[in-house]
Amino acid sequence: MLANYLIGLREGLEAALVVSILVAYLVKSDRRHLLPRIWAGVAAAVAVSLAFGAILTWGPRGLTFEAQEAIGGTLSLVAVAFVTWMIFWMARAARAMGGELRGRIDRAADGGRWSLALVAVLAVGREGLETALFLWAATQAGTRDAGGSSAPTWEPLLGAGLGLASAVVLGYLIYRGAISINLSRFFAWTGGFLILVAAGVLSYGVHDLQEAGILPGLNSVAFDVSATIDPGTWYATLLKGVFNFSPVTTHLEAAAWLLYAVPTMALFVLGVRRRGGRPRQAAPVPAEQEPAAAGR
Repeated sequence: MLANYLIGLREGLEAALVVSILVAYLVKSDRRHLLPRIWAGVAAAVAVSLAFGAILTWGPRGLTFEAQEAIGGTLSLVAVAFVTWMIFWMARAARAMGGELRGRIDRAADGGRWSLALVAVLAVGREGLETALFLWAATQAGTRDAGGSSAPTWEPLLGAGLGLASAVVLGYLIYRGAISINLSRFFAWTGGFLILVAAGVLSYGVHDLQEAGILPGLNSVAFDVSATIDPGTWYATLLKGVFNFSPVTTHLEAAAWLLYAVPTMALFVLGVRRRGGRPRQAAPVPAEQEPAAAGR
């Protein structure tokens, strides 16, 4: 649940910052009459993201077990690729995000009637689709029972919902100037945590592809600590829910986890350290709040 909360919080805060920048710029430039188009685009992006999540959840049902595992494993790999790109992109391009969005607003305001709505759909929809895909993959990985099947549960969705709600509140407070958080530090810590979550999702995806018969080595077990870490205990549930840790792990799953987590974390930490002396470069906040918020 904690992992899904942080996924919802991080992705939701990115989307909330995008909306805050769009709204603040329109208000500051005396174009309040265009705000309904922004909100229409946000509503459309949310609807598309929910529909995408529903398709992921109910679409594969009715297929053979092997087909479900193949689809689940492939989408897990896609989710890991998307979230990895998102983590590094946000760390690198945060400084220019506000200016880029304002440039899009200026061009869209001079364009067609629904141009601004399209800007909002594209800016927020990308975050929504990434969130839906990664939450689905993390939820599938986190709800696998000891026998290897997936059992539906409401806890991951509750965690993600709470994270999104927290992000909306934070976005509004930042827009109103009520709070100022160190966004550079926030995205650094959550980015590192999500790399570990993504490594677990990758391992789970590899296991799915092994069960589908696409990858070999399903019976080649690297370690089995189920006698020490009872899957029914609270700490086993915590490890499974947060890091997708499996007491029984194949050699290929372990190799995939290590080959992803170690170099990805190393590159991420090096990038954070390079930007560590320039905190002003990673704090995209609305309009007139930028200098004060970035300097804290």
